[in-house]
Amino acid sequence: MNSYDVAVIGSGPGGYVSAIRCAQLGMRVAIIEKYATMGGTCLNVGCIPSKALLDSSHHFEDAVKHFDTHGIELPGEVKVNLDKMMQRKQGVVDQTTVGIDFLMKKNKIDTYQGVGTFKDATHIQIDGEIAIEIEAKHTIIATGSKPTKLPFVKVDKERIITSTEALKLTEIPKHLIIIGGGVIGLELGQVYKRLGAEVTVIEYMDRIIPTMDKSLSKELNKVLKKQKFKINTSHKVTSVTRDVDAILVKAENKKGEVVSFEGDYCLVSVGRSAYTAGLNAEAAGVQINERGQVEVNAHLQTTAKNIYAIGDVIKGAMLAHKAEEEGVFVAETIAGQKPHINYNLIPGVVYTWPEVASVGKTEEALESAGIAYKSGQFPMRALGRSRASMDLDGFVKILADAKTDEILGVHMIGARCADLIAEAVVAMEFRASAEDISRMSHAHPTFTEAIKEAALAATQDRALHI
Repeated sequence: MNSYDVAVIGSGPGGYVSAIRCAQLGMRVAIIEKYATMGGTCLNVGCIPSKALLDSSHHFEDAVKHFDTHGIELPGEVKVNLDKMMQRKQGVVDQTTVGIDFLMKKNKIDTYQGVGTFKDATHIQIDGEIAIEIEAKHTIIATGSKPTKLPFVKVDKERIITSTEALKLTEIPKHLIIIGGGVIGLELGQVYKRLGAEVTVIEYMDRIIPTMDKSLSKELNKVLKKQKFKINTSHKVTSVTRDVDAILVKAENKKGEVVSFEGDYCLVSVGRSAYTAGLNAEAAGVQINERGQVEVNAHLQTTAKNIYAIGDVIKGAMLAHKAEEEGVFVAETIAGQKPHINYNLIPGVVYTWPEVASVGKTEEALESAGIAYKSGQFPMRALGRSRASMDLDGFVKILADAKTDEILGVHMIGARCADLIAEAVVAMEFRASAEDISRMSHAHPTFTEAIKEAALAATQDRALHI
């Protein structure tokens, strides 16, 4: 029987990163993955393929709508080759997953394909082509999540689909109905909207991206409506039925009236749920809560002291970079170090265009906690860089403590905000004040100038360019 210092179950961003860090710290490591390729949801059917399609569809939209304005003339009609677009997407995925294989070999990590099942707290049965058992002093559960299902909706994976199927459609929907106005639904909705589909979003809450600052929800709603999205908030879906190629969705609006939506595809995108099937966690003394999540303490330790859990399978935001931070945290904890994660400073991003990004406290959270704050906001359209690139939508908003000026939250929507948010994370990690940012030189012309201007607006109400 092969024995290891650490076994990692699941090879998503949290799992493979934790395995690498454990190996760097001198441990003998095994990683177990039930699928044929490594990388988990993110690399195979999540973050990476969706961004590939977002980029391809963005190029198409630019060619159709904006090239002429830029003085670029094409010889004929611009058309979508969906098959080729999907091939490129798969090529990006394949290249990335092969990169994970390389990292496992480079770090001398043993890989096992199959379902990892606990026999007890130190022994794991791996059911693959050949059943094998390994021994591990420590185990890290990194089994991730799966799309959440609505109990009254039968997902047939043909016309009534999840994000997994939406990433490999063989035709562009005529009318895509999306249940859920969160990150995944809006990103995939924008892909197919750009390619020519009619898109209708049905959201149970009173706004889209409901976990983010209300001002971001309002601005993104305005922008998407300008892009001809049909957005229906405060709608409770009651049924989804299929008749050959036709989908009928019924919902109740906030007045209690029943309204109907007809399309040819329905994407069920109401979040994700922790995935623990097949673990046999109870045999190892690992407690699973009523939501299917693994219970952990502040050290990410389960009820079995030698077993840890990270990423989507535990409480908290379901983000690849959060899982990575937790993977490193656990590896260093096992090694006897004293690592730290500041969960308040893990940014959230929506990769629509314009992009949406946020870190720290929202205005609603500060008001609820009774914290006095000041706010500074600057519109993207006031930037020379925005006018040059024709990316005029959005703003940057900085929330700072009313007394100390410490930055408490940064919320932005606009071009390249997925990258811009890192400046806010760094500043807040070092407990910078809004004035600190306002006095730092920002290259001109860039989108980052909006951060400086918002900081000026927050400190002295003296943004320079509005």
